[in-house]
Amino acid sequence: MRKILFASSEVHPLIKTGGLADVSASLPLALSQMQQDIRIIMPAYRATLQQLGECPLIATVKLEGYHQPIHLLQAQLPESDVAVLLVDSPEHFDRDGGPYCDTQGGDWADNAARFALFCRAVVAVATNQAGLDWQPDVVHCNDWQTGLIPALLSLEKPRPATVFTIHNMAYQGVFSREVFEMLDLPEALWQIEGIEFYGMMSFMKGGLVYADHITSVSPTYAQEICHYEYGYGLEGLLALRSEQSRLSGIVNGIDTQEWNPQTDKFISHHYSIKNLRPKSLNKKALQQHFFLPESAETLMFGMISRLVSQKGVDLTIDAIHRLLAEGKDIQLVCLGSGEAGFEQDLRVLRARFPDRVGIQFGYDEALAHKIEAGVDAFLMPSRFEPCGLNQMYSLRYGTLPVVRNTGGLADTVVDASEENRKQMLATGFKFTKPTVKDLYDTLLKVNELFSHPRLWRRMMLTAMVQDFSWINSAQAYLHLYQQLVDNS
Repeated sequence: MRKILFASSEVHPLIKTGGLADVSASLPLALSQMQQDIRIIMPAYRATLQQLGECPLIATVKLEGYHQPIHLLQAQLPESDVAVLLVDSPEHFDRDGGPYCDTQGGDWADNAARFALFCRAVVAVATNQAGLDWQPDVVHCNDWQTGLIPALLSLEKPRPATVFTIHNMAYQGVFSREVFEMLDLPEALWQIEGIEFYGMMSFMKGGLVYADHITSVSPTYAQEICHYEYGYGLEGLLALRSEQSRLSGIVNGIDTQEWNPQTDKFISHHYSIKNLRPKSLNKKALQQHFFLPESAETLMFGMISRLVSQKGVDLTIDAIHRLLAEGKDIQLVCLGSGEAGFEQDLRVLRARFPDRVGIQFGYDEALAHKIEAGVDAFLMPSRFEPCGLNQMYSLRYGTLPVVRNTGGLADTVVDASEENRKQMLATGFKFTKPTVKDLYDTLLKVNELFSHPRLWRRMMLTAMVQDFSWINSAQAYLHLYQQLVDNS
């Protein structure tokens, strides 16, 4: 049994902005079910505390550079036995808004201070300075908000092994030298081989330089980030860590209990490989929800996404517009929010084709499940995608994903080439170049295959038997932890 401290800035359902929250719940839960002693540690946001109610105080920690003592609260991940430690500092986390942004959507001005405090609290727990009489063998850190943990632990002896997982290289936690000084961080960390990054400080670089091992959330993304297009200025460092066998990719799993068309609490009509017929009833319900004409023969596309350039939203809008203008019998339903320009473009698309396009802005967990269960094909034409979860949800629901051949999308979807379909391997549709033409051409192939129900059904069945449970991924992480502890 390994003792594992899992540090994350968001954990579903306690607080969520994206896939990191899903992973930060599902992976610890899978490791716990494998009899590992794992504890999650996260900030005590106002929204999290409101959801949990009364949480007992288990420790008070005095951190260097902070006048007020920091409280550690104890909770449990809902519907599990996994312990959650909450770093309670009202000055930093007791506020309206999200974990990173205020109610207007702008970054909190003191994000560096907020997550530096969180990192220091994690280090106190990891080095048994919090009085919990529990010290981990491994500290598993996630994304830039936890990047200072491996850096600060590198100055401690003895210390636990450290793993740093990159969920998205695009967000790095870069701040000025003045912020570095304000945070009163050890001067030893300010060097090119440390967290200094072109005259700034980078939380992300702290994780990449000092962690004993780096993982990304898919093997293909682990290769991509070693190159200029995906490395965001850190590709040289990542290539070096890769050469040192200190960088690897492990595909995320999904929560197969929460995402299960046979038992999904959010959908009205359950279905399975043995009985696919009710899926069409979910499609009808979705058409009713979005006030679209009810038609089983109409090819229905779904999109659940942050409306940002990374997700290829512009490609989707332009390609769908072209198909609709040509009179193709298709529908699009979209759930998401993001850049105002993309939201407006979607409104214009809906206004032009009101009987073909349905949109709901924001995020709605129940509707996300209804879309996965109801649409025929799911759109994820991302310019880059470290792992992606929705394409795996889609496969489980017999909803064929349309993806760009990048990152985790490349690793989890098998293209519907004629050869792959003959061998019963095809599970979706892939295209290579992030252009409207490539996506449009691929959607024509989707439309053509949909007109052959027997072929489409066969691909649905192949998709639904894929196994993306956390068991394989959790075993890979457990093996990595064991290697690091053995080599420490």
